[in-house]
Amino acid sequence: METYFDHQANELLDKAYKIIQSDREQNQTNRNSKLTIPADFAKEFYSLIDRVTLSLMEDKDNFYGYFVFQISRDIRFDISSPTAVNFIGASYVIYYNPILFLNLTMRQMESSMKHEILHIVSMHLKRAKEFQRKYSNLAINMAMDIVVNKYLNHLPPYATTLEWVNLHYNLNLEPYASFEYYVEKLQAAIDLIDDDENASEDDNNDENNDDCIETIETEYNAAKTHAIWSELNDIDESTLQLFTEKVIEASEKGEIPTYLKNMISSLKNSKGELPWNLYLKRLMGTVESNKKKTVTRRSRRQPDRLDLRGELRSHKANVIVAIDISGSISDEEFKQAMKEVLAIVKNYNHEVTVIECDSDIRHVYKVKSIKDIKDRTNKRGSTRFSPVFEYVNHHKGNLLVYFTDGKGEERLSILPRGYQILWVISGRGDKLSLKEPYGAVKKLSHVEIKEDILDSTDVASGGFSMNYQEKII
Repeated sequence: METYFDHQANELLDKAYKIIQSDREQNQTNRNSKLTIPADFAKEFYSLIDRVTLSLMEDKDNFYGYFVFQISRDIRFDISSPTAVNFIGASYVIYYNPILFLNLTMRQMESSMKHEILHIVSMHLKRAKEFQRKYSNLAINMAMDIVVNKYLNHLPPYATTLEWVNLHYNLNLEPYASFEYYVEKLQAAIDLIDDDENASEDDNNDENNDDCIETIETEYNAAKTHAIWSELNDIDESTLQLFTEKVIEASEKGEIPTYLKNMISSLKNSKGELPWNLYLKRLMGTVESNKKKTVTRRSRRQPDRLDLRGELRSHKANVIVAIDISGSISDEEFKQAMKEVLAIVKNYNHEVTVIECDSDIRHVYKVKSIKDIKDRTNKRGSTRFSPVFEYVNHHKGNLLVYFTDGKGEERLSILPRGYQILWVISGRGDKLSLKEPYGAVKKLSHVEIKEDILDSTDVASGGFSMNYQEKII
């Protein structure tokens, strides 16, 4: 049975199509004209938007309603999704394409608005630009949409979800993972598809420029959902983050879902720093595999010296992951962190060794997959970092990732010898006790331990990631 809201939306949709038809007739004689939106249509349309916003205010997730009230709004027929968001001047603006938006139910309209707000809280507007040189728009857009849509119900049938992507690209992507994880996996899958469907996603018609009519989008296009972010001003990232934090603070009026709390906490704690897992990924690109001597290749430096053996780079580099077992890091934190470490390392020619340690080294073993992670030793004492560095020096490690609460010596008795070091401080930790860390120090987001009994809404909307830290990847 059609409600009054549905009736109002359908009437507005008819008017929107008439606006398009009138524009097309006008442009038969004047190709330079822009689509004009009548004032009475805009007034009626915004009245409907106000009803959706008030519904969000009455919902238990009223954070979204308060957020929408603080940002500007506009109508654009040239966006290929029901809604889009951008930062223009000194304000966030949420845009609506009436053709796509008015085809949604009221609940779907709410989810579409929530979708844009989650992009803002996740700082996707800035993060997308960082990946445009390496990844396609399609991979970036789908990865970001997977991240935010996982927390939403009442999505339109064409929405980019984890389930749809896994089915469409024959993947098995994990839920509640990071943006970086999704974009890398998606790009690899897209590259395997040898057709024109995704190859021309960035192509634009020559007629779509400032001197011609603006494009009218009547269908959803995953490759172009965030195209308007190219209009984003070159604003300083810290300024954008501070502005975002102010809007968030003014929106925190009621109870906030756990997943949203994690996103907000990650945003406030990041201060523009690179998350530990993304920093590790960058380190992996700089770690050189150990050179393997070979008699089948001459020395490149002295090719005439047949007595000198050449070198190959096929030997695996040694990545060592040290875990402080003194009680500072939970099993949940470490296992989730190791999943991310292994996901990063497996793309390189490296092997992983895990060291369990407190005041001394207690257990050492090789790891190839998460199934190889062993239960941690029960014997737990105080923390000393130096024994690990002695081990890494002796075994010629190339990279050391040390998970700890940071409480140990102030100075190392054994100094590192020529390898990269990444300290990851647990969610319960504060800072590293060492005066000289000899490497980067990053923070690990706390992983919540779930109770045995879960509310159904927690299952539908909850979840967590080591980098919420979705991060502000």
